[in-house]
Amino acid sequence: MSLTVAVVAHRKKTLGAGLDRLRVLITEQDVGDLLWFEVPKSKKAPKKVRKALKQGADLVFVWGGDGTVQRCADAMASSGVPMAILPAGTANLFATNLGIPLDLEEAVRIGFHGRREKLDLGVLNGEHFAVMAGAGFEADMIAEVDGQAKKRLGKLSYVKAAVRHVGGPLVPMKIEIDGATWFDDRASCLLLGNVSTIGGGIEAFDDARPDDGWLEVGVSTAKGPIQWARVIGRMAGGRSDESPFVRITRARKVSARFGAPLTYELDGGEREATTRIEAEAVPGALTICLPPDERS
Repeated sequence: MSLTVAVVAHRKKTLGAGLDRLRVLITEQDVGDLLWFEVPKSKKAPKKVRKALKQGADLVFVWGGDGTVQRCADAMASSGVPMAILPAGTANLFATNLGIPLDLEEAVRIGFHGRREKLDLGVLNGEHFAVMAGAGFEADMIAEVDGQAKKRLGKLSYVKAAVRHVGGPLVPMKIEIDGATWFDDRASCLLLGNVSTIGGGIEAFDDARPDDGWLEVGVSTAKGPIQWARVIGRMAGGRSDESPFVRITRARKVSARFGAPLTYELDGGEREATTRIEAEAVPGALTICLPPDERS
């Protein structure tokens, strides 16, 4: 039976020979209807995803980076319709964690012929995320990096922003894990993870898996360049939870209150400052197309 296939593409993102090549690759398959949507920015994508689902899409290809994937995952959560990621962004952390290559032909092949798995999402203040969410130092750093800087400097843009923010103040935080107080002190960053690896191949959460039904939770009390260098060094060369400036646990639900408004982010996308965060794991919320399991 022919599939109804949808493409939701951030038209400013690039991968391989581009969107024209993608159209050819898809039409070479046994496709019935092809629903094609291009958007100028990631925040326009959810409306197109919902339209595709309403029109009966059996498979949705998402062309873009983590921000586009996050917006589409939020719209596709619990729909049961598989998402196939075409990693065309500057940062493709979700695709990288899942083993989806930066190769257009292979990513399309995985979409049509790869295995389907139900993976967890997190939801923070009512919005789903696939990779990580955070407040404080990490979110301020991401907020400073605009699209042009990311395009021009890539990962270096995040490094430059990090250097400018390491001297920021510690903020009072009270964090509850599954209803019990876990942290009540001053901190520079709260991070929630669904997967292990963040930018540059650094593992922020060594034991994270996107199919275990948990959110990883980390809080850092590091302040200044020396302490933050020690934190990043520990992440790169050992286990994050061995740093004296980091506490890590896991949770089904997380509630946090901040002593001052903090910017927060979802999968690299900035959101408005808040003094309150409510988050939880949503097991099996997103059906995703993955490479064949080499163990099988």
